[in-house]
Amino acid sequence: MKAIVCEEFGPVSELAYKDIDEPQPGKGEVRVIVRAAGVNFPDGLLVQGLYQVKPDRPFVPGAEFCGEVEALGEGVKHLKVGQRFICSSRTYGGFADKAIVDARMVMPVTDDVPDIDAANLLCAHGTAHHALKQRARLKAKETLVVLGAAGGTGIAAVQIGKAMGARVIAACSSAEKLALAKANGADELINYSEEDLKSRIKELTGGKGADVVYDPVGGDAFDACSRSMARNGRLLIVGFASGTIPQFPVNLSLVKEYSVVGVFWGSFVAHEPMVFMQNMQELFGWYRDGKIHLETDEVFPLSRTQDALNKVLGREVKGKVVLVPDHLMPR
Repeated sequence: MKAIVCEEFGPVSELAYKDIDEPQPGKGEVRVIVRAAGVNFPDGLLVQGLYQVKPDRPFVPGAEFCGEVEALGEGVKHLKVGQRFICSSRTYGGFADKAIVDARMVMPVTDDVPDIDAANLLCAHGTAHHALKQRARLKAKETLVVLGAAGGTGIAAVQIGKAMGARVIAACSSAEKLALAKANGADELINYSEEDLKSRIKELTGGKGADVVYDPVGGDAFDACSRSMARNGRLLIVGFASGTIPQFPVNLSLVKEYSVVGVFWGSFVAHEPMVFMQNMQELFGWYRDGKIHLETDEVFPLSRTQDALNKVLGREVKGKVVLVPDHLMPR
């Protein structure tokens, strides 16, 4: 079987597309046939050794994928061979023809959800949902500012913010990206490559500031938002796609009485699996009701994983990109 293998931490260009032995499921595990895998910003950080989790090498990256169950390990009773699923794997492995996963992390999915959508529903939408529901406790009619609102997790936050009844202000770096955010439900738009982000947030909120900011970007955008919060606001730290981890002047939180809240979806899944499952049920309900949907920018064959990761790391993606095993790509 084919897989993408990270032999040692380093540039994406050093990833190998190679044959590896077919894995065998152990106790409590299943072997799955991967039909599509979502590509996320942390995947690129992971292979470079820049992520907060550092797996033993060599390893196969890819934490979000869908497919079907092929073999059951000892003690697995709630799944059956041939069952379609989506999966978030804390042990990675999704950038391959087949993978071994913890059976507890496999969620059956119905046939009305296409493989490409199913592969992309977990990480981006799961992160945004957890951030806005559990971490921010977003309320209807509150003002939500979403940075990087045309990226995978940004679009998810726009959609979920609207599903939760918020007024959503989308902030992006280009008119093209803002148009995509608008098409996904954003009420107001800020082009932070042309406009002063802090001033526009204050203007659009009548001087009050943002109730919630969803920030997967960091850098200068974080600095502007840290000075644009409403009293009792929640500034969500999701990631640092800009490449710059900002330094926060804590006196701002004291004087303005707002909270800075970390969001680490992987930790949430590990520590609160039942709440995670409840979240996913709600997401699937919104998906079927048309309140959320998946924006797929491009589908890459597995052999072009380097190209897919470079597109994500270069912040060139509008929505998500997907990997499909080469033998399953349309000809």
